[in-house]
Amino acid sequence: MSLLTDLINLNLSDCTEKIIAEYIWIGGSGIDIRSKARTLPGPVSDPSKLPKWNYDGSSTGQAPGKDSEVILHPQAIFKDPFRRGNNILVMCDCYTPAGEPIPTNKRYNAAKIFSHPDVVAQETWYGIEQEYTLLQKDVKWPLGWPVGGFPGPQGPYYCSAGADKAFGRDIVDAHYKACLYSGIDISGINGEVMPGQWEFQVGPSVGISAADQMWIARYILERITEIAGVVLSFDPKPIQGDWNGAGAHTNYSTKAMRSDGGYEVIKKAIGKLGRRHKEHIAAYGEGNERRLTGRHETADINTFIWGVANRGASIRVGRDTEKNGKGYFEDRRPASNMDPYVVTSMIAETTILLEE
Repeated sequence: MSLLTDLINLNLSDCTEKIIAEYIWIGGSGIDIRSKARTLPGPVSDPSKLPKWNYDGSSTGQAPGKDSEVILHPQAIFKDPFRRGNNILVMCDCYTPAGEPIPTNKRYNAAKIFSHPDVVAQETWYGIEQEYTLLQKDVKWPLGWPVGGFPGPQGPYYCSAGADKAFGRDIVDAHYKACLYSGIDISGINGEVMPGQWEFQVGPSVGISAADQMWIARYILERITEIAGVVLSFDPKPIQGDWNGAGAHTNYSTKAMRSDGGYEVIKKAIGKLGRRHKEHIAAYGEGNERRLTGRHETADINTFIWGVANRGASIRVGRDTEKNGKGYFEDRRPASNMDPYVVTSMIAETTILLEE
């Protein structure tokens, strides 16, 4: 095994200019992450300089077998924390050979919204809180839980320390450092209310970059849990009963909201979100009805309410924002398995482009 480790950790820059690029894309389910690697003649820092590539879409649920080729368009580059050196991770989106975005390519429409002049002018900032659950590999039961049984009730686990309360910290810290190495705007981590559940935050990040970074952060976490022999779940309610679900709370502000008088802009934006509540809920992740019950720090899925410092609301405004008269708000509705391209662009579209 030591020889295997030595080979994995070979520094290619000692002997060649060539690099390895891991092309990453979203599969047919909309939450599965696929990737494959190729050799390039030298370092690349601009995604437009990378070659397009293709894959068998019939094996990912994205194309029929008789016309299976899907084209990968490189969109963003990150440093590779696994191979290191000049090797890179490449976030791609997917097109037909004729150049049309395939149905599961949600980045394409998001890019159109984020390139709208009114959206560009507002310099949209996002901070996404990604919750997830670590599961024991063979039994698909939360890490640290007795097999077939339950731990003590919620209370001691949130932001905890100790072998009987915090399960999987080595994975969490490895992921934290790997994201920083890669150039992701990861801003923190914490243990969550349900044991075996954790959260990391990405942001503040501007526009579509927030979604690119979240997808790469998810990919890195998938790879680290693979190495650790642990299963990663983004299910919004992995355990039924008196246990918290998993969300992806999305913090958001525009230039106008961050400026003097911004609180009035925030209230108008929240009003617009309320008018499109059903449309947002439909786009905010699968199985969210199991999570948004009005219990466990959620609002009921059919009800739109907002409040200051209210974690049982659809939209929460912080005390500092109310006090300062400007700042940001938090959309607490997105599920942990949401597509960040859909959620970030939809919030911008509703709050900026929707008529009063």
